Amino acid sequence: MRKRSITLKGHRTSISLEEEFWEALERFAEADGRSLPKLIYDIDRLRMKQNPPPGLASALRVYALRRVQDT
Repeated sequence: MRKRSITLKGHRTSISLEEEFWEALERFAEADGRSLPKLIYDIDRLRMKQNPPPGLASALRVYALRRVQDT
């Protein structure tokens, strides 16, 4: 597990994910031409539209899994 701190909507938050998920998210962000914080912000916005919204770490894992499945 690796914990990273990022700023979302003006607030600092810490996210703990396995290193493999961080690496995948970094690759996806680079492939999309955006920063990792921007990718996480976009995923966060989408998760907040769900009812009930999942935790951010779970949403990031699911996003990474779906990106891999779509390739």
